[in-house]
Amino acid sequence: MTPRFDALGLAVTDMAASLAFYRLLGLDIPADADTQPHAEATLPGGLRLMWDAAETPPPSGPGRMALAFLCDGPAEVDATYAKLTEAGVRGSKEPWDAFWGQRYATVLDPDGNQVDLFAPLPG
Repeated sequence: MTPRFDALGLAVTDMAASLAFYRLLGLDIPADADTQPHAEATLPGGLRLMWDAAETPPPSGPGRMALAFLCDGPAEVDATYAKLTEAGVRGSKEPWDAFWGQRYATVLDPDGNQVDLFAPLPG
C-alpha cells in the first residue's frame, strides 16, 4: 500500500493560546489538551490537525509545520523511510517505536520541511 497523507502538524510556543484560537474556528479540541505537549483534532473528511509544543520553534518558513503520512503498518514505515533515503532524500530521524504507540520516522522535503511517516504499533 502507499502511505496516505493523514495529518498536518504545527509547532507552537503557547499551546493554550493556539488551541483557543482554533476552537474559535469551530474545532473540537478537549480542554485538557491545553496543558499537554501534543494535541490533535480530526477535521471533516478525516485529515488531522496536530499541535506540538516547542519552546523556541523555528522562524516562519521550513520547520514550522510537518506533514504526516499514515502507513499500513510498522514495516511500511521502515520500507518507505529506506526507499526515500536510498533515493537521496535527507533522513531526519530513523524509524523508532514512539512512546505514544506508533512506529515513526521523519524525512525532510527539499525545502527542509518535516515529513513524518507513521503507523500504529501492534497492540
